[in-house]
Amino acid sequence: MITVHHLNNSRSQRILWLLEELGLEYDIKYYKRDPKTLLAPVSLQQVHPLGKSPVITDGTLTLAESGAIIEYLVEQYGEGRLAPSPGTPERWRYTYWLHYAEGSAMPPLLLKLVFDRIEQQPMPFFVKPIAHMITSSTKETFINPQITQHLNYLESELGKTPWFAGKEFTAADIQMSFPIEAAVTRGGLNASRPRLMEFCDRIHSRPAYKRALERGGVYQLAS
Repeated sequence: MITVHHLNNSRSQRILWLLEELGLEYDIKYYKRDPKTLLAPVSLQQVHPLGKSPVITDGTLTLAESGAIIEYLVEQYGEGRLAPSPGTPERWRYTYWLHYAEGSAMPPLLLKLVFDRIEQQPMPFFVKPIAHMITSSTKETFINPQITQHLNYLESELGKTPWFAGKEFTAADIQMSFPIEAAVTRGGLNASRPRLMEFCDRIHSRPAYKRALERGGVYQLAS
């Protein structure tokens, strides 16, 4: 039996969604973030040394990293579903987006979250102007332009095909959901990029997405 070690408001929500799309039976072990630090509990380190989520166990296998988990589940249980045929142009696009989501799209969004939180932290009054100057300058000159560049790129790519790998919905769209939803929350993604917003509407309307929310609990990315 597959067990998802599920941290609230995390990437593991994608794994629940994938399992629902595949119609597989699975168990969930729930973990809660620390309300102050937003970090995962130490108990997750008993499952995987890094103590991160998502992590799945399947028999004797313990596997972390969203992309690796998605590839494993689709290959092991997909029976040809949710992935284009090997050797096709769609398969290469599929593979690209599986890696792009975490390797390229998420880093500037994560930096935005960290720098926003620094600005919100209590600090001595004489330090606050300096900290604010540093964080604001970094966001204005580096982080926000990077996010804008990625969002423009994604908006353009969805003008070529309705889904990221091609004409059909695949697990690459599940993988890409996290950075796009994060961009809505904290990256300035709005109606000015209608294709990306329409992508969000389409994935949110999928029955498997809704079932995953019911099982995983309240899902709200940090802003």
